[in-house]
Amino acid sequence: MRKMVVAVAAATTAAGLVGATAPQASGANAPAGGSASTPRWLTHVQKFPGGISNGVRAQAQPEVARAQAAHRASLVGTSSRGTAAGGGSVAAPHPGLGSNVQMNTDSDPPLPQNETSVAASLDNPNVAVAGANDYVSGGVRVMRTLDGGHTWLTTTVIPQFAPTRDFCSGGDPALAYSKRDRVFYLSQLCFFRELAHSEVQVYASKDNGRTWTPGRAAAIAASNYNYTTGEEDDSIFNDKELIAVDNTPTSPHYGRLYVTYTKFHVQPSGFSDYCPLQLSYTDTVNMANPSLTTFQQTKIQPDRPGGNGTGTSANQFSTPVVGPDGTLNVGFVSENCNDSFDPHLLFQRSSDGGRTFLPHAVQIDKRGQYRDFRDAGLDDTLPPTSFRAPNTISMAYDSGVLTYVYQNNINRRRSKADISYQQSRDGGLHWSDSRVLSRTPNGAARNDQFFPWIASGGNRHLYAIWFDRRQDRANHNINTWQAHSVNNGRTWSSRRISTASWNPDRGFFTSGAFIGDYNGLAVSRTHVYPVWTDGRFTAINRTGIGETDIFTNVELR
Repeated sequence: MRKMVVAVAAATTAAGLVGATAPQASGANAPAGGSASTPRWLTHVQKFPGGISNGVRAQAQPEVARAQAAHRASLVGTSSRGTAAGGGSVAAPHPGLGSNVQMNTDSDPPLPQNETSVAASLDNPNVAVAGANDYVSGGVRVMRTLDGGHTWLTTTVIPQFAPTRDFCSGGDPALAYSKRDRVFYLSQLCFFRELAHSEVQVYASKDNGRTWTPGRAAAIAASNYNYTTGEEDDSIFNDKELIAVDNTPTSPHYGRLYVTYTKFHVQPSGFSDYCPLQLSYTDTVNMANPSLTTFQQTKIQPDRPGGNGTGTSANQFSTPVVGPDGTLNVGFVSENCNDSFDPHLLFQRSSDGGRTFLPHAVQIDKRGQYRDFRDAGLDDTLPPTSFRAPNTISMAYDSGVLTYVYQNNINRRRSKADISYQQSRDGGLHWSDSRVLSRTPNGAARNDQFFPWIASGGNRHLYAIWFDRRQDRANHNINTWQAHSVNNGRTWSSRRISTASWNPDRGFFTSGAFIGDYNGLAVSRTHVYPVWTDGRFTAINRTGIGETDIFTNVELR
């Protein structure tokens, strides 16, 4: 622990603007909260190939820092642009997209946006809000539709570290809708390249994504900074948060907001000796000033150093799902803290609103039915491409059945990486054998499939999307595939929903080494909202340094 000297940096505060676009503190402009140094998370990503997620790692790249510095310089002498009045800009339509729609307006310059999340309103099925990492502002690009996905408006939500009001790097967006509060919630990270501040923040929108909590007033679900004592634990980095809301009126915890995340404990060398899952939850977000919201914390997995980071407390990519009786279900991977090896697929649940969990996590995968990258002799990449494609899982609940989807390399010699799924009909205590979801009439689809997401439409209807390379004989270019089951996963139909393929080698600046960690999917009463990263316009990007946009293919149910 160390004491942090707080000095308010008023010059960088976008006063009064909701979701304002403003300069981010990075590079030479170190924040005011202490002396500039190399934070442990940065040493970690420089020395170790896995652990802290790719979205954070991307922020460490020099190209990202230069792009954000250029963006800050372009704002000098101009007023900060916010969403309090205008409500964002409309994505310009492109000819020849067919049923696909580009959701985001291009950033300036047009640079990568990736890692998508989406939530649909439970009051108006034509309303949905999505988010993605934005490497110009350093925050989250938020996209919203009021007409069932025909048109989308874009705005930006940039996090701030409240004690100094400096703008921080964010990203890793997650979205959820609260039926009780009629509010969209957005979570993202807050961290710096120069300092150790690390937070998980939550923002609220009461007008369907038009305006959001100002960055300086975000609710703090997790922080390594103690707001009472001013002390900061620079060994902690909070990563990869996802959120869920209990939306069943008869549940004893109706309206409760859950935030799951991974707490990395990092030594001065950058080595992480444990990285357990944590939960923060609250029944009430203070809408007048969300920063006054109080969260309760629970350890989903215990803090337990594992020598080389391989113990049971090494976990990542948690996915919270709330059942109709108020049970909180959490799927995740047992991932080593430093090399991203995922030896097992795990599950936890809480029957008392997040206060306690099962004594031990349930192992989902079965012997001989699952293999991670490293089991298959790979390093989290999918040859012949070089971007990392970690095993980010997804889970959904419908009609008494939990369905857990993931990337599986068990059939790598025959069909490369497949999308597999397993199901539980007893609340997650026991799981079915693994089955392949990314199939053709003749068996598993050829080439690589990865980044799955699943969502329930109710009444035994399940939907899933993933990235798919079956149509490229070279196993290189990417399309998006969607599957639908009308019988709670017993059988599926699937098809390509992207109208163009794209080259991932050109999707992120000049490195081509990052296209995000996950896609998104939400289902309303009347619409299916698949949301994915898409680089089809990189070839015409005037910058010549890579671009990905956010696309959808909304359908009526």
